[in-house]
Amino acid sequence: MRGNIKNFFMDKNSQKKKKFSAFYDKYVNQIYRFLFLRTSSKEVAEDLTSQVFLKGWEFYLRNEIFDPKSFFYQTARNLATDYFRQKQKNPISLESLPEIPDPRISVEEKIIYDLELEKIFLALSQLKPEYQEAILLRYVEGLSPKEISKILEKSEGATRVLISRALNALKEKINKIEMT
Repeated sequence: MRGNIKNFFMDKNSQKKKKFSAFYDKYVNQIYRFLFLRTSSKEVAEDLTSQVFLKGWEFYLRNEIFDPKSFFYQTARNLATDYFRQKQKNPISLESLPEIPDPRISVEEKIIYDLELEKIFLALSQLKPEYQEAILLRYVEGLSPKEISKILEKSEGATRVLISRALNALKEKINKIEMT
């Protein structure tokens, strides 16, 4: 009888490991990308991504994770906020973005693309962090307003308003940059 109880708990722990491993496989790249775009540093993003999943595992050992996507993004968001509080540095920098060449694009098109991208990132870096997060989560990560509302712990309506205001602020900043 005792062996059966031990096997039951081992199987349960093994099932938890398997389930968490599936969470990790599904979300690690998304969380890394989100953190990389927030911190502009490969090393910092890697460290914070590790912390997200370590904290996630510690939480999962004691509790159930009912919405893993929101849980991991919220944890990543909190860790990024803590990082910026400690470092007090600008979260976005064009220089640190990886170069991804596209052989179908001519040199002239690439120059125009790079200039446009530079304007967007310069404008984005001038927005408040809350607006940056809303834009990154919606348009880079492709999350729905409902998913973003869970991450930001806001109502879905407030999240839609936030995204709209963030886009308007971004457009204004881009227009100012183009006029200079």
